[in-house]
Amino acid sequence: MLIMFKIIKNPNKELFESLKQAVKNNDGYCPCVVLRSENSKCMCKVFKEQNHEGECHCGLYVKINNNKAR
Repeated sequence: MLIMFKIIKNPNKELFESLKQAVKNNDGYCPCVVLRSENSKCMCKVFKEQNHEGECHCGLYVKINNNKAR
C-alpha cells in the first residue's frame, strides 16, 4: 500500500509561533542548519522528501500518515 503523508503545523501553538518567528528572523531558512541554500529554505528539502512520520529538523512542521485517518 502506498503511504500518503499529510503535513501539519506543530500542534504545540506556543512552540510553533516561536519557531515560525525563528524562521522569519533567519530570512526563511531553517534555523537548525548552518549552510543556507535552496535546500534549507523552510520547508526544507530533507523534510519534504522524508518518507516517514515525524517532525522536520526544527519541529515547525509534522508529517503524519494520512492513511490512518481513513
